[in-house]
Amino acid sequence: MKNLQNPNLILVDNTFITTNELANHTAGKFRSVIKTNLGYTIAEARDFDNLRLMKYPESIISSYKKGTLQTVEFCPEGSDFYRTIFCRVGNKVKLIDETILAHLTVGTINSLYYSTNLYSQTQYGAVNSKSWADNAYIMNTIPELAL
Repeated sequence: MKNLQNPNLILVDNTFITTNELANHTAGKFRSVIKTNLGYTIAEARDFDNLRLMKYPESIISSYKKGTLQTVEFCPEGSDFYRTIFCRVGNKVKLIDETILAHLTVGTINSLYYSTNLYSQTQYGAVNSKSWADNAYIMNTIPELAL
C-alpha cells in the first residue's frame, strides 16, 4: 500500500488506492464517466466548472446523483494526458485523490456514497466527526469557547 503524501489524512482502514495528482497542479481540465440508462457517457467539464472543481475538490465527486459517477479524470494544464483521480467499480471505490479525501465531508459520503467503502463509522469516530458538515478523513478540532 502506498504511503500518503498528505500528513493530515487519517485512514483507519485503507481499502482503496490513493493518488496525489491535484496537489501538484493549480489548473487543468476534468472529465467524468457517468452511468446512464442508455449506457456510459463521458462528460467534460466546462471552463468555469474546471475552476470551481479545482477550488472545491469535494464537488468533483458530489456533482452527480448517487450511483451515476464511475470515473473522474484530470488533465493538468499544459498536458495532453488525462490521469484518473477517482474510480468506482460497483460499490467499491478503487482509487481516489488525496485532495478529494482531505475535503470530503461526512454529509457527502452519507448521502451519495453510503453503500461504498468510503462510508465507515469507525473512520468518523477516528477523526472526531459529530455532524454531516465535519470532515471525514481530516481530524476535526473542537473550537474552544471564549469565556
